[in-house]
Amino acid sequence: MTRVLMPFPADAVLAGNINQPLQARIAPVAWRHFPDGESLVTLDDALAGADVALLASLRNADATALPLRFAARAAREFGARSVGLIAPYLGYMRQDTRFHRGEAVSTPLFAQFLEEAFDWLVTVDPHLHRVERLQSLYRIPTVHVSATPAVARWIAETVPDAVLIGPDSESEQWVADIAALSGMPYQVLAKERHGDYDVRVSLPDPAAVAGRTPVLIDDIVSSGHTILETLAHLRRLSLPSPLLVAIHPVFAGDAYARLQEAGLARIVSTDTISHPSNAIALGADLAAAASTLMTASTDSPEDP
Repeated sequence: MTRVLMPFPADAVLAGNINQPLQARIAPVAWRHFPDGESLVTLDDALAGADVALLASLRNADATALPLRFAARAAREFGARSVGLIAPYLGYMRQDTRFHRGEAVSTPLFAQFLEEAFDWLVTVDPHLHRVERLQSLYRIPTVHVSATPAVARWIAETVPDAVLIGPDSESEQWVADIAALSGMPYQVLAKERHGDYDVRVSLPDPAAVAGRTPVLIDDIVSSGHTILETLAHLRRLSLPSPLLVAIHPVFAGDAYARLQEAGLARIVSTDTISHPSNAIALGADLAAAASTLMTASTDSPEDP
C-alpha cells in the first residue's frame, strides 16, 4: 500500500514531523494565484492506487477551502485509492446554531463541504460547543486527536510549580484534564462577554495560586482579549510572570504582539498552526490517527 502525504505550503514543517511515523512519501501541494486572485493547485500526478492524506490547517479556511477541494478532486483524477484530510486546526466550528434571524449555520454546512471531498478526517481538539461529538457532524470517519497528553507532559517537565488557569468556563474541559495528567492544581475564571472586544473575567481564588507559577491554558487564542483581561487581574496578586499555552495559536491581527508586550514570561503553542510559538509537537499523534484511517479506507465515493 502506497501512502502519500500532500501538505499545503504553510504546513511543510508539520509534514516532516508526521511523515516519519506515517511512513509516507511527501509530495507537497503547489499553490499559486493568477493575477485575478484565482487559485492554481498543482499535484504530483503519480498517485495510482495510493492512499493520499492532504495536510492543511484551516487557520484561514475561507482562503484554503476551495484550493483544498481542487486538490482532493485532482488526487482522485490521478488515481488515488482514497483521499483523507489532516486538518490539525478545523475552522468553522463557531457558528453551530442560528444566533440571530437570517444567519447561516455554517458549522454543518462546512462539514458537508469537506465530507463531499474526503474519505476521512483527522483534527486536533475541535472547538465543540452545542455539538458534543465531531462524529455527529460528519458522515465520514473522523478522529479527534487530543493535545492534552502532550501539553500535560510539557508543563510537568517545564513548569513543575505551575498552577493551571483557564480563562473561561469553556476552557475547563481542557484545563481539568491537563491538570489531572500533570498533577497540577487548577482554577477556572468566570467570564462576562459584552462584545467581541469587551471581555471581563473574575479574580481566581488567591489561595489556589499563591507561591506557584500561573500557566494560562486555552484551546484557541484568537483576539487575545480574554487572556489580556486575565493578565490584568493576575498582576494584582504579585505572582511570577505567567506563561500562556495555546492549543491552537490563531493570534488574529496583532494579538501575538500585544500578548508579548503584556508581561507573559513565555507564549507556547502546539503545532496545529505553524507559528513561532510552536513548542509542543503533535506530529506522531496525527500520524497514528491518519495511519489507522488509511488502513481502514476502501474505495472512496466520487466527489460530486
